[in-house]
Amino acid sequence: MSGQPDSGQQNDYFDQFRENYARTEHDVLTDIERLVIGESYGANGYTTRAQADMIGDRLELGPDRLLLDVGSGCGWPGLYLAATTGCRVVVTDVPLEGLQRAGERVRTDTLAAGVVACSAPQPPFRDTAFDAISHTDVLC
Repeated sequence: MSGQPDSGQQNDYFDQFRENYARTEHDVLTDIERLVIGESYGANGYTTRAQADMIGDRLELGPDRLLLDVGSGCGWPGLYLAATTGCRVVVTDVPLEGLQRAGERVRTDTLAAGVVACSAPQPPFRDTAFDAISHTDVLC
């Protein structure tokens, strides 16, 4: 056993994430997310705003830094970190539904951000392209 999900399990995971990303902005889950996490990004994880702020501090993010946020779904917390620290960010994930919502947020919040569909094991970036990397809730 490799510990990796088989292709059927992996498709089930992707379907579950797609459904979560497709939820509307004004539903009960969004209200719960605001109460628990402190923001509403359509997050599928458990990283709170306080934890995201700590990540930004520990990574020393600021206007001169470029962050790669792996497995960010709808952009949490990478887009939040870009908004609060002024850093530039590239958010990545596999389900396009989440990345589409992240792209909408980039446009409405006018962030210095890029959105790239890719998997963590095979990112299309040079090893030295980023100043910092974050991957909150990817391993949950």
